[in-house]
Amino acid sequence: MLSARAYYHRYLDDFISFLTPRGKQVFKVLATPENSTPTLPSKGDTFDYIVLSDVLGYMYDIQELLDSLKAHTTPHSRIIITQYSHLWEPLLKLASALHLRMSSGEQNWLSRHDIANFLTLSGYEVVKSGGKMLFPLNIPLITSLINRVLANLPLINHLCLINYVVARPRPLGIQEPLPSLSIIVAARNEAGTIQRIIDELPTLGSFTELIFVEGNSTDDTQAVIKHCVESYQGDKRLSWGVQDGKGKGDAVRKGFAMAEGDILMIYDADMTVPPNEIARFYEAIASGTGEFINGSRLVYPMEKESMRTLNYIANKFFGATFSWILDERLKDTLCGTKVLWSKDYSDIERGRSFFGDFDPFGDFDLLFGAAKLNRKIVDLPVHYKERTYGSTNISRFRHGWLLIKMVVFSLRKIKFT
Repeated sequence: MLSARAYYHRYLDDFISFLTPRGKQVFKVLATPENSTPTLPSKGDTFDYIVLSDVLGYMYDIQELLDSLKAHTTPHSRIIITQYSHLWEPLLKLASALHLRMSSGEQNWLSRHDIANFLTLSGYEVVKSGGKMLFPLNIPLITSLINRVLANLPLINHLCLINYVVARPRPLGIQEPLPSLSIIVAARNEAGTIQRIIDELPTLGSFTELIFVEGNSTDDTQAVIKHCVESYQGDKRLSWGVQDGKGKGDAVRKGFAMAEGDILMIYDADMTVPPNEIARFYEAIASGTGEFINGSRLVYPMEKESMRTLNYIANKFFGATFSWILDERLKDTLCGTKVLWSKDYSDIERGRSFFGDFDPFGDFDLLFGAAKLNRKIVDLPVHYKERTYGSTNISRFRHGWLLIKMVVFSLRKIKFT
């Protein structure tokens, strides 16, 4: 059986490995009670992830340390901090006095708020935070149950031994040259909206690319797309293809594979999100306000027939559930309009084996992937309109059951780790 000290460090190493995707440049800042001078990167070196694990407690000047790390970050870097919770100070000091643990000497005892405040002062923005490890002793089965399940429950999570914070450098706003945009439109039985989409979606960035992926329609959607693309003479770049498999997720992946833009956007062919609101998604991601922009239909009043009552209740439930699972505030996980950087999608593709090919919709594949990469996810409220052509391709009960299975799946792969 592992000692408490060995168990603690193995647990911490496993958790940090979970937070740092494979293939990324990682630098670990080291400091100990005996040597509180931190190891810093060489001048000019930058890293995807900088890890400060149980380091801030030994620092005389925490802000100075965080300030010095700015030179070793890029706009897409992440700072990962783990630290003993201040709530455990009396218990850990007692354990040291009784020689049940090694003495760590005098140190700073920090709350999550303290850590977040230091990060703000040094020009960082918190992406996510939480607690880990409720029971530091290694008792087979019991310890795993407590630390994997109970420790992640609301309220109880604030009692954990380890506080963790993931942060990024504060964004600088829209930079030149303007990033290009690829808009993917998965279209199945949507012949009546194709020309409107082409005409009404705005042209944004250095160029806007509009890619239709037709989904083996039973109406003349494919013929309409082909005609509209071939006859187009406007300022957008237009192309189209036919998906190889089934489901919106498969169509979106094909569109992403065809895309050449810096930013990838999904736009639903039913046009229930007004085209003139798409510019806000581009501005939110290009400015750095968020790194994954998620549309939310549940803020503004909806048009009368745009969403059935049962669907509305289900959207509320799944939004709250996945917010807890992902440690992200998400009001509407099922809105079809989502925007992310192409380079982040490449990382999601490379890491897809962690989750597997589980999502026929495509929404959760991207949300889970962005959360796993510690990207800043931001909800953007939209005005949700009624369909003007065709009928929905969503089956309330069959797809609802799939969503419930995704909740169970994500608990196992993300929350109860």
